[in-house]
Amino acid sequence: MKAVLNDTVLAEASTEDLVKIEGNWYFPPSSIRDELTPTSPTQYRCSWKGDAQYFNAALPDGERADVAWSYPDPLAGAADRVGKDFSGYVAFDRSIEITE
Repeated sequence: MKAVLNDTVLAEASTEDLVKIEGNWYFPPSSIRDELTPTSPTQYRCSWKGDAQYFNAALPDGERADVAWSYPDPLAGAADRVGKDFSGYVAFDRSIEITE
């Protein structure tokens, strides 16, 4: 699967390597391209996943803020609830096209 913004692939991985949580596909850290940078100061805390790290996309036509997020250190029990350790996996905002 691919995460695409304005014809730029931000992440690409096989479906088996992704994790689906609450309707969002989470891509493994190794699949994330350099265009996605963890420069966002946005803060968010999920009651069961923990503190999120937001990412901006640096594209030739400018930067897009907060297009993706990750949970670098999920709370205890979160991986059990999901069925897989999703530490550092990255999910994308609805403005990003997710294709197979």
